Amino acid sequence: MAANDTRGTVCSGRPLDPLACILIGALSLTVLVFTLLGAVCLKKYCSLVQTIRELRGKLFVGIAPRLEAPIMHARAVPAVEECEPPPQTPLQQSSTVRSSSRKLWKGLQQAPRFTKSDLNLLQLIKAGKEGVFYQARMTRGTCKGHSMFTCKISKEGVRPKHVDTEIAIMRKLMHHKNILQLLDWNTTEEPFILIMEYVSCGTLRTFLQTNRVQLSADPELQSLLTITSYHIALAMQHLRSKMIVHCDLALRNIMVNKFPWEVKVAEFGLARDLTRMTSRRSSRWRNPRQRVPLRWYPPEYFKNNYYSFKGDVWAFGIVLWEMQTFGLLPYPNLETSETVVYHICIGHKNTNPEGCRPEILHIMQDCWLDPYTLRPSFKDIVCMLENIIENDADYVDVESSQLLVKDEAEYHEAKCLRAASVTLEDPI
Repeated sequence: MAANDTRGTVCSGRPLDPLACILIGALSLTVLVFTLLGAVCLKKYCSLVQTIRELRGKLFVGIAPRLEAPIMHARAVPAVEECEPPPQTPLQQSSTVRSSSRKLWKGLQQAPRFTKSDLNLLQLIKAGKEGVFYQARMTRGTCKGHSMFTCKISKEGVRPKHVDTEIAIMRKLMHHKNILQLLDWNTTEEPFILIMEYVSCGTLRTFLQTNRVQLSADPELQSLLTITSYHIALAMQHLRSKMIVHCDLALRNIMVNKFPWEVKVAEFGLARDLTRMTSRRSSRWRNPRQRVPLRWYPPEYFKNNYYSFKGDVWAFGIVLWEMQTFGLLPYPNLETSETVVYHICIGHKNTNPEGCRPEILHIMQDCWLDPYTLRPSFKDIVCMLENIIENDADYVDVESSQLLVKDEAEYHEAKCLRAASVTLEDPI
């Protein structure tokens, strides 16, 4: 009987502790969770490895990145097209495009298409504080089809960054009939050279001074000057649309190819692109080494160090005054720079030019209003000049009627030729 009791105690065993049961269950659940996580991670890893293999396979086959094709097509540089870039992952494409563009730009600058020795300088147009303008031609061949052109050669000490800014602004202003067009440049070595389209009559200031006697006797002088002013205003309106302030608008910086119909604004050495600036406040006045044309600058520049589009409007009024006086220096009775700045700040204006028509005199005075918010915009000035020109066209000189009939016949003949050419080029 005692033996049976002993076997029963051994077989039944000791009852389990509840805490031990909880620990065993938690441990089992933890093992199960880690097992599931490991399986999921393994599956993800296998999928990632497979994706990488597929991408590598596609890249080695030769599929080009989407962003590189149009850039290479636009640059059209055969030497770069022959060299295939190494395979890259999609995450590296953006940085590669930027670095390729930088290398391509450096390549173009390292191999300029001309040097100073390739130029034949024919006649001096004008000498500025940063460069000298010449009429020139290539000793061999042409520059983009131009046998004659205007050449600007920078003076010693001009910084390359300054020239690069001027080039960038001129390229942004391309394709306007009243802005001197940039053809080519060389900034790899000094002196830096800019090649621009040809002008036959030099600067407007020189043209007016040279032909003063003949123009003074012309009864249509005011109409001619109004047409010239209109084309200058069109150029400045284009600058405004591109968010560029000229900062050096003066009669000496306007070129003449055919007076008064072909005048072109030039010299963008002081121009600023406001889309690339965090503020419109100028810092040039704080730099004692930087010289600015004081006689063409508005009072807010000297009072508040501020120059905006309305500053160019002020300078346009000075240009109108210069034309009426055949290139006379503004504020001719003031000699020193300090005196000029003082008289501008206290509201001193140029005297009314003798013989100036009232309509132009009104525009001139509006350009000199202070504060600058009262001045008209170039869009307003263009409209005012258009109205004056239309009113002039209503009155015809009888002696020149035959010339007008001839011009009208040539106009209609050219119009018919253009219409015929368009008809022939139309697809059937």
